[in-house]
Amino acid sequence: MNKSSLLAVTALCVAFSLNAEAKLYKWVDKDGTTHYGETIPPEYADRDTKELDHGRVTDRSETFDDKLKSNKQETVNDKAAIEASRHDQALLNSYSNEKEIDLARDRNLLQVEARLNSYTTMLKSAQSTLDGLHQEADSRTKKGWKIPQSLTDDLTAAEARVADLQKNIDVNQKEMDAVKARYEADKQRYRELKGLSAGGTSTGK
Repeated sequence: MNKSSLLAVTALCVAFSLNAEAKLYKWVDKDGTTHYGETIPPEYADRDTKELDHGRVTDRSETFDDKLKSNKQETVNDKAAIEASRHDQALLNSYSNEKEIDLARDRNLLQVEARLNSYTTMLKSAQSTLDGLHQEADSRTKKGWKIPQSLTDDLTAAEARVADLQKNIDVNQKEMDAVKARYEADKQRYRELKGLSAGGTSTGK
């Protein structure tokens, strides 16, 4: 091989090496024609493109979306950590012992219990009224008498009243359970922060 041939081969190898290292992109123009190149025309930069890198295809739009989702998740995690830290600090600033947490729980439960007792009393009265209306309707039916529209309307209203009161009772019962669970979780966390055992004594941490 003469010197000129050797130089040509060397130049070809270098060019091949550079091309192998260069990134190759694939994009589709407005007419639907697929193109390949080392750069993307500006007018197609905002379109979905694919990067061909050493035999692998990377969807740039998917990569960006994945990164965006990752960043959003990190933001959510950061906010959760900040809120948890604030809650811990509030526990330490608000209570000096577990009994104070129990007292706060009981104060919050008083209003819920009052509403629950009130709705329960009203439900008993409404159910009694509904039972009386049903008895009247059954009695008229047995005698073969026609049930007047007024009685039908009263039955409909009484049934709706009972259903509404029962719904309120269920809502308040769930609220009561949630308050108890929240304060129990606060008490458990307070113990952890203070290094206390279940009995309120120090674990020696």
